[in-house]
Amino acid sequence: MTGRGAEAPQTPGDPGAPEPAVAPEPAVAPERGLAGEPPGVRTARRRYVTVCALLWLPPGLGLASMVLLFGERGMSLTTVAGLFAAHSLTVAALELPTGGLSDVLGRRPVLALAGALNVVAFTLVGLGTTVWMLTAGMVLMGAARALSSGTAEAWYVDTVQASSGPGAELRTGLARGGSATSAALAGGLLVGGALPWLLGLGSDPGARLSEATSGAVLPLSVPLLLGAALRVVFVGYVLTVLPEPPRPRATPRSLLSGVPATVLAGLRLGGRDALMRRVLLTAAAVGSALAALELLVPGRTAELTGGTGSAALVYAALACAGFVCSGVGSHLAPLAARVAGGGERAVLGCLATGAAGLLLLGLTASSAHPLATALAVTGFGLVYLGLGAASPNENDLLHRRVSSARRATALSVQSLAQQLVGALTGLAVGALRPGPLPWLLSGALLLCGALLWLGGARPSRTPCASRPAPAPTVE
Repeated sequence: MTGRGAEAPQTPGDPGAPEPAVAPEPAVAPERGLAGEPPGVRTARRRYVTVCALLWLPPGLGLASMVLLFGERGMSLTTVAGLFAAHSLTVAALELPTGGLSDVLGRRPVLALAGALNVVAFTLVGLGTTVWMLTAGMVLMGAARALSSGTAEAWYVDTVQASSGPGAELRTGLARGGSATSAALAGGLLVGGALPWLLGLGSDPGARLSEATSGAVLPLSVPLLLGAALRVVFVGYVLTVLPEPPRPRATPRSLLSGVPATVLAGLRLGGRDALMRRVLLTAAAVGSALAALELLVPGRTAELTGGTGSAALVYAALACAGFVCSGVGSHLAPLAARVAGGGERAVLGCLATGAAGLLLLGLTASSAHPLATALAVTGFGLVYLGLGAASPNENDLLHRRVSSARRATALSVQSLAQQLVGALTGLAVGALRPGPLPWLLSGALLLCGALLWLGGARPSRTPCASRPAPAPTVE
């Protein structure tokens, strides 16, 4: 972005730097222009999709086995809850500082650091036998999650805008990244659930594995150790193929001053900008919806199946189906924008679809009739489909509102709003009696989030004063 005058570029993290004007949203028919895009943009999109898949495949692998592994190591349910709380609190505490670090230091080193921390974290969790080792692993996993939150997306948007200007089409790449994320989670969930089972077949190779390692490696450890190996591949890929524009050389002093300034600037943007307020409030509503799903669906599944063992199997299948629906929704995000006539209308319609799914779950919460169960499953799929389609359209609007110097911070503020409200919703849902009310309340909150997009965002009157960073070479 270039200002009208001959102003010098603002340095990243400068709290006095003016905010850019809103980049125009491209004509809502992005697929027609894909063939005429610069090769660098297509390469950046492909690399971003690969990074998304490599980033989320290891968590998918661990999702199916981690709780069971902790139980196998002798941890009580209270201790398991404490381990996950340590992870969540670490993510919440580091979300904004790490977003500022990404904006000041650069996307590639922060992503590589996240991958390296995850190698250690997955190894500790996979091999740990004491509470302290497992706690250290979960804390490192939370720190890595905070470092990677929004960083790959910020790299993709920076690269595309540096190559094609601030009005470059972003929605297609964001949608494909969302689809890759959902596919990686779903595939990881299936593989992570199948590996321990396969190791228990035949002559019980799982027992031989445990015996050969003196109990350090259990069949349930294998998905996590595989995740650690994939993190090594992720770090190598990031360092090899993710170029960045040159940034001012970071020193300890510049980090100590630049990161807090960038975080404060991101928070101020969320307070004074109408579209950013919509984004943050929508993230809060989405966090509430996801918390309700995660807390209520397992219990509902146990009621319908009549046993915890069968409920776990059914819930794993449902979770996988949810990720598939989310991926399909992300893939359909550009089509939703074309049909709706714009990104804001698409967000409105997609969030309303998710709210309808939650309300459908609420209306069927007290019935075990097969038709009610079918409607509940339909509602479950609609929630993930709607949220998956809303996210790329919403983030496309967000990236046209913020500058590169604060992009990762803005994404971190968005993620923090989702996590905090999700945690509060979890407490509220846990205090309510099971039945329709928790579902209906979360559905009403998501519907309120959808209605925020009825009005258009006011464009900023402040012209952009900074020149674009030189485009990185993407061959």
